[in-house]
Amino acid sequence: MVKDLIVKNRSFRGYDESCVFTREQLMNYVDGARFCASSINIQPLKYFIAYDKEDVDKIQCRIKWARQLPQMTLPHPGMCPTGFVVICQDKNISDNLCRFMKDVGIVAQSMLLMATEEGLGGCMIGNFGAQDIREGLDLPDNLQPLLVVAFGKPAETIVLTDVGEDGNTAYYRDENDVHYVPKRSLEESLIN
Repeated sequence: MVKDLIVKNRSFRGYDESCVFTREQLMNYVDGARFCASSINIQPLKYFIAYDKEDVDKIQCRIKWARQLPQMTLPHPGMCPTGFVVICQDKNISDNLCRFMKDVGIVAQSMLLMATEEGLGGCMIGNFGAQDIREGLDLPDNLQPLLVVAFGKPAETIVLTDVGEDGNTAYYRDENDVHYVPKRSLEESLIN
């Protein structure tokens, strides 16, 4: 069952904006994330949740989507996420920003799996300026934004395909705006 959630959990870049998040929904994801493993159990991660339009818009205008599709504007107008969680590291707890990057991945994936279980989805976004996010959200200097996680009700089709003989793993969209994501085979992923 967990594997089914993992397969369903895609990086969505188009959402139904009529499905809005509440503070309680996003707090529930963070509540799940706080139980995740943390390097030497230091737990330096803090979370900014955005669910009202003003905060959501402050984040949306400061992030970039789908770096492999520079010719496209994604999300398309009217298809933006309606919730965000900005994962930050509290430098007062630890200023070693590299040590806890695996923790960031663990908590982000955990929150996205919780959303997927509810029939929702999201996308991890690392393409932003940390200082720009900090200033836009009026965060104190000790909080370093590390990853933005978008949440919403998916409104696009994503198809997993096999990587072709050319080895190209770049995702792409067809003329119907269907998003294709090539994945390496199990055999190619194993070392032995």
